[in-house]
Amino acid sequence: MSMLNHTYAVIMAGGGGTRLWPVSRRNRPKQMLSLVEDRTLFQATVERLKGLFIPEQIIVVTVANQAEELQEQVPNLPKENFIIEPEPQGTASVVGLAAVVLQKRDPEAIMVVLPSDHYIRNRDLFHLLLSVAVDVAKKGYLVTMGITPTYPATGFGYIQRGEILPEHFTYPVYKVISFKEKPNEMQAREMITQGDHSWNSGIFIWKVDNILAELTRQLPDLYFALNHIGKGWGTTRQQTIPNGIWSGLKNVTIDYGIMENAEHVAIVPAGGLEWNDMGSWDSLFDILLPDKNGNIVFSSHLIPIDTENSLVYGNRDGRLVVTIGVDDLIIVDSGDVLLVCHKDQAQKVRQVVDNLKNSDRERFT
Repeated sequence: MSMLNHTYAVIMAGGGGTRLWPVSRRNRPKQMLSLVEDRTLFQATVERLKGLFIPEQIIVVTVANQAEELQEQVPNLPKENFIIEPEPQGTASVVGLAAVVLQKRDPEAIMVVLPSDHYIRNRDLFHLLLSVAVDVAKKGYLVTMGITPTYPATGFGYIQRGEILPEHFTYPVYKVISFKEKPNEMQAREMITQGDHSWNSGIFIWKVDNILAELTRQLPDLYFALNHIGKGWGTTRQQTIPNGIWSGLKNVTIDYGIMENAEHVAIVPAGGLEWNDMGSWDSLFDILLPDKNGNIVFSSHLIPIDTENSLVYGNRDGRLVVTIGVDDLIIVDSGDVLLVCHKDQAQKVRQVVDNLKNSDRERFT
């Protein structure tokens, strides 16, 4: 039985995970991979919701070329709970599409929006914070979870919190002053020193009516398109309606398109979740236990000589990898691509993928 009535988990599962290239690829992105457990990141996300949501309350928004495999990975979820985007058009479109579909199903619906590729170790605390966030959303707030920073990260957005909310909840909840884009290292250090900034987790909680009202106010063209889709959803026109208008939508994130200028935004501080967005190869050092030399090894055939603080990934049986006298490297052999980079340059892998997309080597993306 669900603990949250009229509440639905909406898992965003259509992304490409380009910073974990070359293992994460266009047709098999990182949420489909088993990198830190014996199950995929997507399966772990669904499993993490047990105890709060029943399968009928879990919605997955993805793209057509990923839907079949995702359905196979979680066969207990109803197939009708998979919402298919014609093509990726940013998280604002993902959220809006899920919102119009849910509004038709349940006019009192509350959405818990979750990325499909995050790692959270403390599930009990996660459940507690989600329950609090749902209570806050019922008061009309758009709610986000903020992760307590542990270092001056430049790969995350930041959220500045203000005064505590006047309503009394079972956990401290604050007003949001501002959302800030990914900073440089000096800016990140300043924000951590101030003590009132959190990492943006990408987890959002709100009533469907409230997020649709913000879409109407801030992204009226998107809302017009979504409203048209919603009217035909569940009818014989459902399969043809999105294709005709979807490609004309602007690619906008929910953070930039809505949250930065939204009204009545609240943040639930989420320190202690042991959260990681699995955004790059170097992030695995925050999750996995390295060996005595500080190395993380995914290859069964490795000879490391004088090798420290490095990650080695090899997915071909019988292929020997030898490292001699290297430190702080990322070495990833996906079979058709070999990646070698310094740990502190791992965020730049995405630039490689962007370059490949506009070349005659697009097959490697």
